[in-house]
Amino acid sequence: MFKKLQQHWGVSSIGVALIIATFALGGSACGYLGRLVLNLLNIENGAIWTLVYILLITLLWPICVLLISIPFGQFSFFREKKRQAKPPI
Repeated sequence: MFKKLQQHWGVSSIGVALIIATFALGGSACGYLGRLVLNLLNIENGAIWTLVYILLITLLWPICVLLISIPFGQFSFFREKKRQAKPPI
């Protein structure tokens, strides 16, 4: 599996590990920040909480991953992938 990712992304094996770590830490940071914002807004658990959380995660995730990629040296990889992503029409 790692070899396929390495070939697909065109990175070294260490690069694959750093990219996966960036995804994991970026997602965790995004979830933490989403819950923190909801706590600051005093939104209780329920349907509204779920909808606002999903919206926050959708908006925060790309930002978190790009920020986490900087210290891992993977910013150019993620910036390029973000540029290649086409917005839905």
